[in-house]
Parts: sequence; structure tokens; C-alpha cells
Amino acid sequence: MLEVRGESPKSQILNSKTMTIFFGICFLFFGISTYAQCAMCRAALTNDGNIEQAKAVNDGIVYLMVIPYLLVALVGYFVYKMRKSKSKSE
Repeated sequence: MLEVRGESPKSQILNSKTMTIFFGICFLFFGISTYAQCAMCRAALTNDGNIEQAKAVNDGIVYLMVIPYLLVALVGYFVYKMRKSKSKSE
């Protein structure tokens, strides 16, 4: 049998299926919460006289959206660097 890093191919397939199911469930819950937020924003900005307030809310949404993506990208970059340096040392 072919073994990679102490795991059999069957356990690797099981791990990938488990991770797929886990992320699918997470995305399902995130989708439910985002619909509620959109309704709240729409209700707060229904008045046409609040153009500046609508721009401020849109800027706030973009600001809040960018920060987590940057953090995840930084963590991914550092993990990539660690793995690359670890593979070179072996």
C-alpha cells in the first residue's frame, strides 16, 4: 500500500470528504446570516434623502469585508513560507 506521511489513501479520502462537509455546513450558516444583514441595511437606507448615509454604510461594509480577507491571506502566506522552508531543509 502507498502511504503518505503515515496516512493510508483511504484515510486521506475520508479526511477530504469530512472537510468538504464541514465547509459546506459553515457556508450554509453564513448564507443564512447574510440575508438578514442585507434586509437591515435596506431598511435603514430606504429614505432617498440619506445619500451620504448610504455612501457611509457602503464604505463601512467594504472596510469590514477587507480586514478578514487580509488576515487570512497573511496567515496563508506565512504557512506557505513555513512549509516551503521545511521542505527545503529535509
